[in-house]
Amino acid sequence: MLIDSLLTLLPDLNKAFFETIYMVAISLAVAIIVGLPLGVILFVTDRGLLLENNFIKTTVGFVVNMVRSIPFIILLVALLPLTKIITGSTIGPTAASVSLSVAAIPFFARIVENSLREIDKGVIEASVAVGASPWMIIKEVLLLEARPSIIQGVTITTISLIAYSAMAGIVGGGGIGDLAIRFGYYRYDNTVMLSTVIILICLVQIIQFAGDKMARILDKR
Repeated sequence: MLIDSLLTLLPDLNKAFFETIYMVAISLAVAIIVGLPLGVILFVTDRGLLLENNFIKTTVGFVVNMVRSIPFIILLVALLPLTKIITGSTIGPTAASVSLSVAAIPFFARIVENSLREIDKGVIEASVAVGASPWMIIKEVLLLEARPSIIQGVTITTISLIAYSAMAGIVGGGGIGDLAIRFGYYRYDNTVMLSTVIILICLVQIIQFAGDKMARILDKR
């Protein structure tokens, strides 16, 4: 009986799995492209650092903190008009990627900032002393030194996005969360609920293992 249910459910599980991967991949890419520079700006504009600028530091920090303070489920609903403008729809994995991206950008930016703060200040001072430009210091010193920590940050962000993508199912975002809600919760199908939980656990474990391994490879200390 259980095997028959799983076989019947397999096409839906397969579709939901790839929708989740699609959502997470898009939002992670946006988070890295936008969040990485934001994290660098938050660090280098701080007091006593390369491009000290209190106005930029305060403004960017305020925006980042404001978005991070909004619970994702509220952000998801609040961004529906923007999602409609960007994607032409408010349902489906592409639409859900908008809210996921907005949530992931400030999250990853703070991780990048904290990763850069772990760098020995002596390394930065030595680079300044030899006349390196701020851009060279950012590219050749800060980002290289912080690579292992940033990779760990990417891993954490990816896992968080998987959790967020499950919540996106509440508003028809598709993916594993949507499948769990429509079939598992509304229809009281424990087989669906158990299957989706197992898939999410396995996915998170694989991502965590890959992230840890890559961080160790890049860590030259």
